[in-house]
Amino acid sequence: MPTSSRFAVAVHVLATITLRDGAPARSEDLAYTASTGAVVIRALLSRLNSAGLTTSQLGSGGGALLAKPAEQIRLLDVYEAVEDTELFTTHRTPPCKDCAVGASILEAMQPSLDQARAAFENELARVTVAEIAAEVVRIGHITLPLTW
Repeated sequence: MPTSSRFAVAVHVLATITLRDGAPARSEDLAYTASTGAVVIRALLSRLNSAGLTTSQLGSGGGALLAKPAEQIRLLDVYEAVEDTELFTTHRTPPCKDCAVGASILEAMQPSLDQARAAFENELARVTVAEIAAEVVRIGHITLPLTW
């Protein structure tokens, strides 16, 4: 099944804003760096804004800003802001209760799914947007602040 790219693009957007060192980032510029449309970026920024991760500066020279320091934004915060956080989906219709497997499969799977979700969330909670931005600088040999 296909998965959403919202999380990856949102982290990309937040890392870019972080590297702008307080200068607002226009949705068109963020769209360019993420190779997507400005409409997609504006929708993500709306979700990030609702979660208290970004804010907007209006007017000429305006754009998206971080609402709090990048060191305080965990990847888990980003994930929860932009994704459907139901990591695993099960059957679209309930399994057959008259079948020995169907009657038990969901209960049998749940402990493993719960452990996998906890491990996933623990890893995302461990890493901040600031750490991702620093790694981007290291890998890309970027001179700061990032300007367009």
